[in-house]
Amino acid sequence: MSNSPWSHTRSASLSDDIDFEIKGQELQFVEIELDPGESAVAEAGAMVWKDASVDMSTVFGDGSGDQGGGFMGKLLGAGKRLVTGESLFTTVFTHKGSGKARVAFSAPIPGAILPIKLDSVGGRLICQKDAFLCAARGVSIGIQFQQRIMTGLFGGEGFIMQRLDGDGWVFVQMGGTVVERELRPGEELHVDTGCVAAYTAGVEFDVIRAGSVKSMIFGGEGVFFARLRGPGKVWIQSLPFSRLAGRMLAAAMPAGGQNRGEGSILGGLGNLLDGD
Repeated sequence: MSNSPWSHTRSASLSDDIDFEIKGQELQFVEIELDPGESAVAEAGAMVWKDASVDMSTVFGDGSGDQGGGFMGKLLGAGKRLVTGESLFTTVFTHKGSGKARVAFSAPIPGAILPIKLDSVGGRLICQKDAFLCAARGVSIGIQFQQRIMTGLFGGEGFIMQRLDGDGWVFVQMGGTVVERELRPGEELHVDTGCVAAYTAGVEFDVIRAGSVKSMIFGGEGVFFARLRGPGKVWIQSLPFSRLAGRMLAAAMPAGGQNRGEGSILGGLGNLLDGD
């Protein structure tokens, strides 16, 4: 039998059915329990610990096993990951022993790890770049292009977002506290562009102007809002990493950034007035 992590017999249409537990509050990690022959895939460097019977293999691409086309298919899959800010490689953790075995993965930023069963949301999830943490083997990681120019320029995530396809469990990392909203057909939700963490394929993502010209200049909420229109589910994060990084940069170098990533154009003057 081959040493490939994809060598054991399983249904080609199903992801491995893994058990898991998410632990911690602000700095979470997910502990995945594997049966013999089951596998989980994760971002390079995400592992915290594993049992000795869990074999670790590095693969080129997203580790879904369905890239096809030999080397060129794997190269295309790896290229999709690269343009969304991920590594060219993923790591596959396969339980080679008997009984149960565990492996744990941690998020790199303060916030929440959100578990989503893809077949419960229509088989596809669109999320911010760098959101993917780990998944059951069989989940495919691709790219989602924003079709509208204005959305790509001002939507907070650019023209390219991550697209996760499959039917198994996937774990995505989001900043701060996460809120899930179910939108009815035609229902709209206006969100700060950086706070859109993920949404299902049926949700329409667009941008709208943030009120009047006065509000855009002095309101501190940026020029555009993200407009999400149902039907479908959306996940909103309270602390996008760009905002956290901007605040840290502003604290380290007062002239180096704003308190908020999308704040008022008078943010520098405001810092002088309020003592920051």
